[in-house]
Amino acid sequence: MSAPESPSAPVPVFNIANILTMSRLVMVPLFVVFMFLPEPGWRYAAFAVFVVAAITDRVDGELARRRNLVTDFGKLADPIADKALTGAALVVLSLLGELWWWVTIAILVREWGITVLRFAVIRYGVMPASRGGKLKTVLQIVAIAVYLFPLPEPLHLVAHVIMAAALVVTLVTGADYVQQAIRLRRAARRDSDG
Repeated sequence: MSAPESPSAPVPVFNIANILTMSRLVMVPLFVVFMFLPEPGWRYAAFAVFVVAAITDRVDGELARRRNLVTDFGKLADPIADKALTGAALVVLSLLGELWWWVTIAILVREWGITVLRFAVIRYGVMPASRGGKLKTVLQIVAIAVYLFPLPEPLHLVAHVIMAAALVVTLVTGADYVQQAIRLRRAARRDSDG
């Protein structure tokens, strides 16, 4: 007779994936301060902080999945850290007059709206990130990074084009998530009525 399998040990909250997520949150105010310092060299520092923070987003998720370090804290903190980083960058760029406010507002309303929607329908099921959602994140990060890097004036067009693509994908995937939420709710109601 074989011995019963021991239950797996709970994943500690204090693990490398969550530490990277928290470091990303710490980098947000540092990035904002660097953006408002007057010497041009600080703009490069802000760009570097943003890129490092964006890389930690990729790395913490990979580590959490590969090493079985997924925690409830990480599931909550990771999207908050993502939205804090991109949201801060968009707002700062708009405050500095480098990005139209309507673009920033459209993206932030979509991001926070979908986050609230996910929590609202969680009792019916989980809405996983789609390929379009992942593409949206990559486009937003690349667009913001191009805006942040001090490019000569004619090359600002590149930043505008990438941000336009990011905005379109952001809005289209937002509409898709709304449809997913409606389908989840309808399916749950059908199951409960049947």
